[in-house]
Order: sequence, then structure tokens, then C-alpha cells
Amino acid sequence: MRDKNYKGQYFRITVPQIFMVVGITAAVAGTLLFLWYAIPVLLLVFAGILLAIFLQGLSGWIARHTFLSYGWSLTFVVLDLATIFLVSLSLIAPEVADQAYHLSQQLPEALQRLKQYFAQYTWGQELLALIGKDLMPSREFMLTQASNIFSSTLDVLFSFIIILFIGLYGAAQPRLYVDGIIRLIPIRKRQRARMVLHQVGQTLLWWLFGRMISMTVVGMLTVPGLWLLGIPNILTLGLLAGLLTFIPYVGPVLSVVPAALLALLQSPIQVINVLLLYLFLQSFEGYLLTPLVQKRTVAMPPILTISVQVLFGTLLGFFGLMLATPLVAALMVLIRMLYVEDILGNSGKNKL
Repeated sequence: MRDKNYKGQYFRITVPQIFMVVGITAAVAGTLLFLWYAIPVLLLVFAGILLAIFLQGLSGWIARHTFLSYGWSLTFVVLDLATIFLVSLSLIAPEVADQAYHLSQQLPEALQRLKQYFAQYTWGQELLALIGKDLMPSREFMLTQASNIFSSTLDVLFSFIIILFIGLYGAAQPRLYVDGIIRLIPIRKRQRARMVLHQVGQTLLWWLFGRMISMTVVGMLTVPGLWLLGIPNILTLGLLAGLLTFIPYVGPVLSVVPAALLALLQSPIQVINVLLLYLFLQSFEGYLLTPLVQKRTVAMPPILTISVQVLFGTLLGFFGLMLATPLVAALMVLIRMLYVEDILGNSGKNKL
């Protein structure tokens, strides 16, 4: 086979070369297809690594500041966290479950009232026609969705067990897994690789600590704030606000929706009060708590973070949305150290 390039010169493409190109293309396509189907599993592994980093960080701090060894410190941390979880579950779980039930009963009524409010205006009628019935669900639709959620409880429990075991084993022998990764690197690059892994771990550790602090503060401040406004189901709404704070930017928007809908059952003024309360809490968290933690991590651009959250949420669901931000944090460290510093030769003093 002969082809002519722009200079008028000829070159020969042999049959082995054709097979080689086809083979490489098929291998790349197969690898990408495998990674696509393996993404849910990889996300579970990454979640387990986050748990391992969190447990290792707490255990290492205790081991450095007490007479306990790292192994006993890890045992203390695991038992302590398990005790706190079980005690909290026994104390507030019945109340939260009762409030969650009432919340599920009140939300359809709030959605119907919102629909009636929009229907009073021409622009509202056009908006309702544009949205359609699917986004204004009935009680039957919500019950159907609830049954679907309960049917997937087994999958959630299985995923939780996998994350728990990965986290425990990773925290118990962190050096074993780090050394295993380092052995895959050429000898002359191993010291740098160890530094990069350490920095990624530290970044994720401080990001997790920051999220935990933000979740606790927002959840604890939401409950009395809603109580002062006279909004019902404050424990459930406070717990929801605290948990969703784990997802920057998107989480606070999701947490305000049920509170605003319940406020709508009282009056439009209450909706404004609830929105102002959540705006104050998220401003406090975003402008005071987060900057203090970001001194020890990387400053992630909001546009990049939100874009990755939307992408992961669309492709991988809520679980992908939860893990999008720590993935961005780890990726930015890798870009800064491996590309900006090592390839471009920048000093690394200016963080991404």
C-alpha cells in the first residue's frame, strides 16, 4: 500500500504495522471500557482509602502525644468512634426516625402548595408546564421512590462493609501498601514518589478534618436556628444539613430544600427566614472555617470543584458526587508536584 504525503514522498505501510495499530487501538479501547465499568469499584476503594487516612491521622496523633503505640492508638480510636456512634444512635435515632417520617408526610403537601402558588401567575403556569409533572411528585410517586430506596439497602450495606474493611486494613498497615506502590516506581524516582504520596495523604487528611469540623458546626447551629424560627423536625433537618456539608457548594443547596418547603407550609416570610439562616451558616462555614483548613491543603477553584461534582453526580450518582471534591484535591496535588514542579521546573512555593 502506498500513500503520498504533502511533499510528494512515498512511504510503505506494511501489514504487521496495520495489525500493530489495530492491536494498540483495541487495547486502549478495552482498557477504557474496563475502567468505565470498574469506576464504581474504584470509588469504593477510594472511599476506603479516605477512611484509612482519617483513622491513621487520628491514631498517629495519639501515638505521638501519648505513651500508646500506634497499634493500641488505632484500637482506641476505632473503639472510641464505634462507642460514640452507637451511643448517638441509641439516643437520637428514635427521634430522628419519627421526625423523618413526619417530614416525608409533610413534603408532598408543601410541594402541592408550591405548585398552587406558581399556578396563580402566568409565568408560573408556563414554568409548571415546562417542568412537567415529574419534578412535582405526588405522594404516590414519593412512596414509590422510598420503596426503591429501601430495596437498595442491601447494596448500601455491602458497600459500607467494603469501605470499612479497606479503611481498617489500610490504617492497620499503611506502610505495607505504600511500599507496595513505591516498588512499582523506578529506583531513582522512589524518593520523590514517596514525597508525593505523603503530600496527597496529608492533603486528604486535612480536607477530611475540615469537612468534619464544618459538618459538626453547621449541624449544631442549624438545630437551634430552626427552633427559633419555629420550623418542625429540627433534628432531622439539622442532621441532614450537617451530613450534606460534606459536599462543598452543592450540599448546602440540597440541604435547604426540605427546610424551605416546610417553612412554606407556614408562610412565605418563613421561607425567606430559613433561606437567610442557611445563607448565614454557609457563609460562616465558607469564609471562616474552610479558609483556616485550606492553609494546610490546596485552595480548590470553585468552578473546577462544581464542574467535577456535576460530572461525577451525573455519571455516577450521589456516591460520585460525594467523592468528587477529595478526588479533585488529590489530583491538584499530583498536578502541582509531578507536572508544575517536576516537568515545568517551578519552585512549588505557589500552590495551585
